[in-house]
Amino acid sequence: MTAIVANSRQERWWNSRTAHRFMNHHLALLGMVMIAILTLACVLGPYVLPYDSLYIDLRARFAPPFTGHHYMGTDPLGRDLAARLFMAGRVSLLVGFSAMLLSTLIGTLVGVLAGYRGGWIGTTLMRTVDGFLSFPSIFLVLALAAALKPSPMMITVVIAATSWMEVARIVEAEVRSLREREFVQAGRMLGLSGTHIMFREILPNAVGPIIVAATLTVARAILMEAYISFLGYGIQPPLPSWGNMLNGAQQYLGTAPWLAIIPGAAITIAVTSFNFIGDGLRDALDVRGDHS
Repeated sequence: MTAIVANSRQERWWNSRTAHRFMNHHLALLGMVMIAILTLACVLGPYVLPYDSLYIDLRARFAPPFTGHHYMGTDPLGRDLAARLFMAGRVSLLVGFSAMLLSTLIGTLVGVLAGYRGGWIGTTLMRTVDGFLSFPSIFLVLALAAALKPSPMMITVVIAATSWMEVARIVEAEVRSLREREFVQAGRMLGLSGTHIMFREILPNAVGPIIVAATLTVARAILMEAYISFLGYGIQPPLPSWGNMLNGAQQYLGTAPWLAIIPGAAITIAVTSFNFIGDGLRDALDVRGDHS
């Protein structure tokens, strides 16, 4: 009986009504299309373009977009900007998704434990979360990035280490609201362990808010990586990222503005699209909509 109740609740976050609400959210659908196109371009683009991202042609320096086979122009070293943009997209998107997975994992574990256990354990964990949130995240990120050796893995860890707190608060509130429900009480009466109840009964029913938070975390991570790399503490050349492409373009804004416009547009499209998807998921998974 407990399994039936729990399973019926677990299906709520992806049922047909939820899917219908999401499909009617036009901005969310636009965001999914844009992310799909951007991801496909970053994965396949370097194989399709005639130039490698590291190929230098000094005779083609500062070529504007649509010059020959340089569809987005070239940079100060004559490297193809489209090839560098797509390679940079691989790095930036990889950092964004990896930081999201790591921060969501940490935040979910902390939130589930704090929400279910409560008492001094929950209080200690949530006061720790509040302590991290009391510091401006950008200062924490820059301090950690400046102290550690720059690399994609390091940037991922730094961003995740300063992003898990929001997920923890969302999960803690959701778990706290679920821990006294009937299916949890039934699990306790059946002698199920606290770990089983937390991760097999409660957590699947809190997956909706976690998905929304994770989607918005990707956008934040991409923007944070671009910010760190733009300031010179993130991904280092010759490995391109959207942020360090902007860093290298700032001195050429007057003479070659496409060097900044193109990676800036990629960042804007990626961040805005993930925010649209997050908004659509939040509206679609809104439990209150099931009763309206």
